[in-house]
Order: sequence, then C-alpha cells, then structure tokens
Amino acid sequence: MLIEKLAAGVVQVQTPIGPRYIMPSFLQRVYLLWMFRNFPILPHAVLSHRQQRMIDRMCSEQSFASMAYTDALEEAPVIGTVERRPPIAAEHWPPRRPVASEGSLRAEARQQL
Repeated sequence: MLIEKLAAGVVQVQTPIGPRYIMPSFLQRVYLLWMFRNFPILPHAVLSHRQQRMIDRMCSEQSFASMAYTDALEEAPVIGTVERRPPIAAEHWPPRRPVASEGSLRAEARQQL
C-alpha cells in the first residue's frame, strides 16, 4: 500500500462544498507520506506554517477534482486528508465582560453593606 501511495497517491482536501482531490508531484507525495505517517486526517490548523503553505500552493496551482466526476481517482490511493474549515469570525462570539479589579470588587462589597 505504501508503494501505491508513493507511485500514484492523491491528497483529499475537505472543503465546505465537499471533498476535493489533488494529485501531488512525486517529491510532494514523499513529503505528504511523512506528514500523514501517524494520522490519516489532519486539520489545516495543526499543520506547520510550511505545510500549510504547501497545501495552499497545491490547491491554488491545481484544479480540484471531485471523486464523483473523475473515474481515474476512484482507484487512486489517498495519502491523507486535510480538513479545511472556514475560519470562525470574531463577530460570532458573544461579547466579553470586562475583568473586574480587586479594588472595584471591594468598593461594590462596601456599597452593599
């Protein structure tokens, strides 16, 4: 299985519109086999900056292919899967309350007494 992945492996990228497949070069496949040596699925956020750039470059240089539309990819072994989730916008988080200092807490306690 390792030789097949090295010879003709593809990388699956999970996108919001569904899985897409990238056909890396031979040297990229060697590096990707090392990247996915322990885990078959990795979130984009846990990759190093260099690995993120490589995945981003591969995605921008090559057109994505969907498994449903390509018969050749049905038999290609998947080296690994990268989960690419859209970043969470800061506006979706609830507003944070300001941190109270000790002095203001004492003043509030005195007022209540």
